[in-house]
Amino acid sequence: MKRCYNVSMYTVDLNCDMGESYGAYTIGDDAGVVQYISSANIACGLHASDPATMKKTVRLCMDHNVMAGAHPGYPDLAGFGRRQIEMADDQIVDIVLYQVGALKAFTDYFGMPLQHVKLHGALYHYALKKQDLFLDIVRALQITFGDVIVLTLATSESARLKRACASDGIRLALEAFPDREYTDEGTLLPRKYPEAVITDPERIARRAMNMVKERSCKSVSGHRIELEIDTLCIHGDNDGSIRTASLIRDYAQHEGITIKALGT
Repeated sequence: MKRCYNVSMYTVDLNCDMGESYGAYTIGDDAGVVQYISSANIACGLHASDPATMKKTVRLCMDHNVMAGAHPGYPDLAGFGRRQIEMADDQIVDIVLYQVGALKAFTDYFGMPLQHVKLHGALYHYALKKQDLFLDIVRALQITFGDVIVLTLATSESARLKRACASDGIRLALEAFPDREYTDEGTLLPRKYPEAVITDPERIARRAMNMVKERSCKSVSGHRIELEIDTLCIHGDNDGSIRTASLIRDYAQHEGITIKALGT
């Protein structure tokens, strides 16, 4: 009898923002979503989290064979790091190193590698607009933490930057967001627009599959945007994040897509 095998034709990382609780406040269900992802972006204490939460989240990653990454942002606990803060470029580099170093203390404690760094919120988008600053951050991370992968938004420009950095031994990973709408220019639609965040888990999962297989997505106005994708991000603070992650896993298996961490 002839057997049919579901051979994987595509590979992608699935990451989620985690460890965002602090003090008496709980944000997201990390224990629920960690079962389905391959990489975690862990808040480092300035826009969210605290030392106990960081340690707990790294331990959670270790227990579920999920790769840990640092998710540094602006010092903006009240605004969840989503507000632009005026800072000199060298100050921004310093706060990134400070936060990543704090998280690496916990990955070292558990004998885990620090796989990646992903800037958070307003800082993520600000660095997209200022390539010199982004490269300063990347170089500082390489000097301090070695062969760490740096995540950035998948655009045509970042794809070119990825190849240029590779020649210098710097690893970038290009990220797409199935739970966010895009502008025609290929950037994320700002959260001030009510349609910016997609909340339907079925729609997010289908969008994720299309992004990987078609290497593109449609903007909010229906324009096709070409994407080179290494990793998909879902937001752990969104309602339905566990259902979304579970569906992406299920759909990926059916579509022949392997979910695998960047550093493995």
